[in-house]
Amino acid sequence: MSNKKENYDLTTGSVAGTLVSFALPFLFSNFMQAFYGAADLFVVGRYAGSSAVSAVTIGSQLMYIVTSIILGLSMGTTVMLGRRMGERDDKGLAKVLGNTVWIFSILSIILLPLLLWQAGNLVCLVQTPKEAVKEAVEYVAICSAGIPFVVAYNVISSILRGLGDSKTPMYFIGIACIVNVILDLVLAGAAGLGTAGTAVATVTAQAVSSVYAIWHLKRHGLPFLFTRKDICWERKNGIGIFKVGLPIASQDFLIQISFMVITVIANQRGLVDSAAVGVVEKIIHFAFLVPSAFLSAISAITAQNAGAGKEERAVLTLKYGIGITVAYGSLVCLASQLIPELMTGCFSTDGKVIRAGAGYLRSYSVDCILAGIVFSFNGYLCGMGRSLVPFLHNVASIFLIRIPLAYFASSHFSKTLLPMGFASPMGSLFSFFVIGAYFFIVNLNGKYKPQPVQTRRPHTTS
Repeated sequence: MSNKKENYDLTTGSVAGTLVSFALPFLFSNFMQAFYGAADLFVVGRYAGSSAVSAVTIGSQLMYIVTSIILGLSMGTTVMLGRRMGERDDKGLAKVLGNTVWIFSILSIILLPLLLWQAGNLVCLVQTPKEAVKEAVEYVAICSAGIPFVVAYNVISSILRGLGDSKTPMYFIGIACIVNVILDLVLAGAAGLGTAGTAVATVTAQAVSSVYAIWHLKRHGLPFLFTRKDICWERKNGIGIFKVGLPIASQDFLIQISFMVITVIANQRGLVDSAAVGVVEKIIHFAFLVPSAFLSAISAITAQNAGAGKEERAVLTLKYGIGITVAYGSLVCLASQLIPELMTGCFSTDGKVIRAGAGYLRSYSVDCILAGIVFSFNGYLCGMGRSLVPFLHNVASIFLIRIPLAYFASSHFSKTLLPMGFASPMGSLFSFFVIGAYFFIVNLNGKYKPQPVQTRRPHTTS
């Protein structure tokens, strides 16, 4: 049992090495999830009509919003477990895990019937084209049946990451990706089931992945004693999970909503600009996989080191994270300035869309640099138990900067998307200044302290 704890320890060794080795599995997991969704669209686009493509696109966006809420809330578990791991508090680890099982079981019971009941209303709410409504409702309804599986493997992944293991969750996603692609080809392709086949493939892949995750956890066990008696609501740790996870979940939800609002703004400009914005969003989505992976890694590493009283190591992790993500973002931004049409041409063959998208990409890509800084700080703050700060500056950025600027640019510059693309980096710049002001204020006393999640003397079981 003690050797297992050493394997999960993120508080010793090279800071840069620990960060990179912990972040890479996150990156691969993010990439596979992106590929997962791209495979659905590719197969449907090849074997079904345009209405099916629209249905899967819209349905997957709606389901992704639900998944992002689950992922955001599960970050509360990751951070709380990381803190207890750093404190070597075995009893606290069991309490956090017990609360996690209780909370997410209730969440599954609520979400499953709610999504089935509201599938039609949700599809209509996002202005789905009439030709695609029926298939989109079908897609959302079938995928809703997989909510318990989505909760299961994402929560188990958050548990393992909180304990210091980011590799095993990567295998969960990998299995789901392989099963999904195979079943897409069989059901949506060979069997001709279209949208329904894609949805069934998705749910089956999620089920297989969650079963494997549960089996893995039972076979390999945990580095602390955990029994069924620990599965209950316990106020201090339960509130701790919500205190960290709820702002992250709310933030992710609002970010997805902002993307949909900007898409609506672009749609009003006509088919070419709408398609161009969609193409660039795909490119940026892949570009943001790296800072997103480092955000999660920095959060988990910071939590363990804060629990172990190694705040300086947590700050050093933040600095390395900023350096790596800014360097990467600078390369993406440079490529976007030099070969934008080549990049947009990977997702479209329409010359007008390629040229319109190139202008949008040139301005939008600046955000790849700024996002590296903001994401790294967000990960650090979440790991320190202060996820409310990222939530507040992101909400302010979305509603005060991104959406208003996108609307203003769209209204006043009808011939080019270049000005509209600056809305996102300006929002990140706003967030950067807010974070800077926050750190200046809290560091007036000369030292930043992690927010206490729970006052308890560490307890270790033999």
